[in-house]
Amino acid sequence: MAETTADVRRDIELTRERMSTTLQQLENKLNVKQVVRENPWPALAIAVGAGVLLSRSQTDVKAAAATVAATRGASSKVGTVLDEVVANLVRGLHEAFESRITTMVDDLKSAIGAPVSRSGNGGTRSPGASVRAKNRNQNKQDRQE
Repeated sequence: MAETTADVRRDIELTRERMSTTLQQLENKLNVKQVVRENPWPALAIAVGAGVLLSRSQTDVKAAAATVAATRGASSKVGTVLDEVVANLVRGLHEAFESRITTMVDDLKSAIGAPVSRSGNGGTRSPGASVRAKNRNQNKQDRQE
């Protein structure tokens, strides 16, 4: 069996062609779009059956319950911390604005000669308001001297 180089090359080429044809046929069989186009009703029946089986397994409910259980503690802790941070920020901003506005109103009243009220917000001041008022009065006296 003495084969020549040409014979071996020809055999290799034939093998390549057969493999290409086989691969092409496999690709056609595994092409889901093509299968559905050729057989739409059986494909629809398979899809509905798979949906029913998956819905009966309750995996979506189990996954949701696991997610809720895993994040239950973390979300409440983070929410509490964020609530405290926001409350402190708003409280600080409120006190800063209130102090600044009260000072501006008192300065304006002093400039026009109107009497400066001791309780600028109806008698309810923040805890540091009396200290701020003393500081304002001291600053006014320092400016007058």
